[in-house]
Amino acid sequence: MKKIVGLTGGIGSGKTTVAEMFKPLGVPIFIADEVGKSLMQSDALLVRAIKNIFGEKAYLNDQLNRSFLADQVFSNKMLLAQLNQLVHQAVAKSFLGWFREQDFPYVIKESAILFEHGLHHQCDKVILVTAPFELRLERCLLRDGMTEERFRAIVNNQWDESETKPLADFVINNLTLEDTKNQVLILHQKLMGRYQSNAFA
Repeated sequence: MKKIVGLTGGIGSGKTTVAEMFKPLGVPIFIADEVGKSLMQSDALLVRAIKNIFGEKAYLNDQLNRSFLADQVFSNKMLLAQLNQLVHQAVAKSFLGWFREQDFPYVIKESAILFEHGLHHQCDKVILVTAPFELRLERCLLRDGMTEERFRAIVNNQWDESETKPLADFVINNLTLEDTKNQVLILHQKLMGRYQSNAFA
């Protein structure tokens, strides 16, 4: 029976980059953040629910108004929780359908809010991607529309590593691509070995 390996990390840690490193190894990858963004645009029920909370300004010319939503939720934790709950429900449904179709010993489910929403309880193992704060900030400032103020606001809405590390089964320290790839390969071999020996529990 295939297993679910959760993968998470704070903003700028490089969790999506790490997730992509599992692809050449044949591991199916589900990037919850990307699926969520897609569903916020394409899922009619989700779009309607978002408009009910944030109003018509949440969409401009039928396109998600991301900057407007970001300004709304990162200054209001209650609105952020409501938005996350809506998107989480849609993504969870999408994941179940996707998971049934996979044929590999384990899959990677990447999510920025794995611990915050208790999603780690649905995973057999969890990988935490870490990086120094300043390096995370440096990476994020290269993104379109990102400012240090917005970065810090997002960080404040995520759990600190002091809270997430004790809950993780594996930690990948993402400093350089070469070293991170080596960590991924070693971890993949370990996960496959556990699965094949029925020692995944």
